[in-house]
Amino acid sequence: MAVDRDRIRVLVRELLIAIGEDPDRPGLRQTPTRVADAYGEFFAGVGEDAAEPLSRTISVTHGPAPDTLPSGAVMLRDIRFRSVCEHHLLPFAGHAHIAYLPGEQVVGLGALPRVVEILANRPQVQERLGEQIADTIAGALDTRGVLVVLDATHECVTMRGGRQVDASTVTIAARGELAEPFARAELIALMGSSR
Repeated sequence: MAVDRDRIRVLVRELLIAIGEDPDRPGLRQTPTRVADAYGEFFAGVGEDAAEPLSRTISVTHGPAPDTLPSGAVMLRDIRFRSVCEHHLLPFAGHAHIAYLPGEQVVGLGALPRVVEILANRPQVQERLGEQIADTIAGALDTRGVLVVLDATHECVTMRGGRQVDASTVTIAARGELAEPFARAELIALMGSSR
């Protein structure tokens, strides 16, 4: 589903009037169009299938060396993301760290950031975003376990209310064998270690 940019332009113009501004003054004339274009990017994931990037898997149990099933986790950390909080329509941004225990399939590492991007490009809350990423990876790859850690800064915390500019929110979503805290402890330590 495409974002209705024309409707957004009309609504942003009305919003500017509602806050007591003149939408026809030089500095604001292009604002409705700019906001519509930004929202087209911010919400491009609405209606998009987040599992699609994971559809190009590689079987690790069939082929020239069927005994090469990875015994450990595959991890990709520091995936930058940004989203828009559905409560105030203010941005939040940070890093996603993903680890999974492959079943019989692995996926190209570039697919994982794409899953994050699709799911983040919707009105979101961080807690649900992590759960959706974990569910999408676990379901599409039939993993033995998935761990998703999100660390983000929310403008609804830094710019309004308590105005805690240094505060960040960390959420954890885990599935399968990595649902137990002791099973994921090493991975969480690796996610937080410096390079």
